[in-house]
Amino acid sequence: MSQSRAKPADNNSAHNELPRLRPIAAGALQERARQLRLDILDVISHAPMGHFSSSLSCAEILVTLYHHVLRLRKGDPGWEDRDRFLLGKGHVAVALWPLFAELEFFPQSWLQTFGQLGSRLTDHPDMHRAPGVDFSSGSLGHNLSVGLGMALAARRRGKDHRIYVLLGDGEIHEGQVWEAVMAAAHYKAGNLVAIVDANGSCADGPTQSVMGIEPLTDRFSSFGWHCIEVDGHDSGALMRAFAEAMQFAEQPVCVVARTLKGKGISFMEESPREWHLGALNGADLERARSEIREAKQ
Repeated sequence: MSQSRAKPADNNSAHNELPRLRPIAAGALQERARQLRLDILDVISHAPMGHFSSSLSCAEILVTLYHHVLRLRKGDPGWEDRDRFLLGKGHVAVALWPLFAELEFFPQSWLQTFGQLGSRLTDHPDMHRAPGVDFSSGSLGHNLSVGLGMALAARRRGKDHRIYVLLGDGEIHEGQVWEAVMAAAHYKAGNLVAIVDANGSCADGPTQSVMGIEPLTDRFSSFGWHCIEVDGHDSGALMRAFAEAMQFAEQPVCVVARTLKGKGISFMEESPREWHLGALNGADLERARSEIREAKQ
């Protein structure tokens, strides 16, 4: 459980509570994902460099979760009955910070401190520094195991909150992930949802060339998971997938979201590995912003 340092909202204020599956149009989620890509560029601009392409690939996933799926309470990141979200691919924490500021987990002004000495908003999520982070991550492979522990603990305590874990497809190379996959099915963790950001690329090159992980849906299914494969940039498809995931009481669910690393910026889509971690400024930054703005539907 994260250690919140933000001032909590009044726990009796029902209007701050955001229920699961909040009504919102898929088009509105698509627009917020486009804006999140601009937010990512703006936040990283305060730092010497940042993780661009991996953050851009999961924009629709994160927006769908935080604007539609997760049961949360605005201004109260430590609310006990919230759903939990764990970021296995912790290097994309920069994509979370604008969403957390929207939820009033911390002031908007914090976004301008990203990447600076002493900032609470670090390049990887730290549960002891940033309100809203349910578990720290950086080293890959741990968060699905932690998420399973949270799911089993919730069940033992009679709580109905759900646990969502976002994994990178490169993270699937880690053996601990598959231990968690096996254990989750064995213990019938129906309140656990894994989302694989299957963008086909990791820091060392094409994911499938580094270590073959396909077919992902068949592999998760063989361990006893219910699997749903979707276009990870289609907010409507993601909404339907998460609604389907809630129908399983005794079976963990894996949503395989097919995405494009660097989504929305042509030169990052063409060279995703080069922009896994990089610096963007001057004319290149303005070109990136223009491409995202022009993609408005």
